[in-house]
Amino acid sequence: MLLDDRTLRRECLRRSLVSQHVDWDVAAYGSMDEWRAAASFHPPLAAIVLHLDAQSIADTDVADELRALVSECGKTPVIALADSDDVVEIVTALDCGVRGYIPSSVSIDVCAEAINLALAGGVFVPASCVFALRNSITADVSRDNRLTELFTPRQIKVANAIRQGKPNKVIAYELNMCESTVKVHIRNIMHKLKATNRTEIAYKVRDMFPSDGD
Repeated sequence: MLLDDRTLRRECLRRSLVSQHVDWDVAAYGSMDEWRAAASFHPPLAAIVLHLDAQSIADTDVADELRALVSECGKTPVIALADSDDVVEIVTALDCGVRGYIPSSVSIDVCAEAINLALAGGVFVPASCVFALRNSITADVSRDNRLTELFTPRQIKVANAIRQGKPNKVIAYELNMCESTVKVHIRNIMHKLKATNRTEIAYKVRDMFPSDGD
């Protein structure tokens, strides 16, 4: 079943899926209430494709509605169809329990295969999401390699503390070392970075560490 509140759009998608000679019947409704009113005339649902349009799943109301639909459908897979292919949107949708996320940028044959995958018990995500996650992992590994090649484990912790603007006394307390030892580490870090002060250290290492919000 397709759920889409735009009549022309859901009918076009329904006809496009039928044209793929799929092994399932395709029904289309504007809402769950509309489907419930006609449910007695149709066999049990095998899967539901919900068109989110440009709605963001980061919106709490949208996410709550999606979770409620997934919960109501029980074992029937719910697949999200949306305009965005942002990795955060996709991961959030998966956290809500969907069994697939289809961006509107894909072709109709890919859309049909994604539905088939959900029917077979799989979970579809677009290749763009996989590539984005791979690039993120690669960036993290590269960043870690730069740190370990340049600094000792203790120096990494001191450098990160300097990046966060912490004074020597706080660094010494948090890392359980003498303040004089902190100063030695800072001198060694400055030498390796060819920095002349703490501010320059913080500037040069800013891209070597994940942001405080990560």
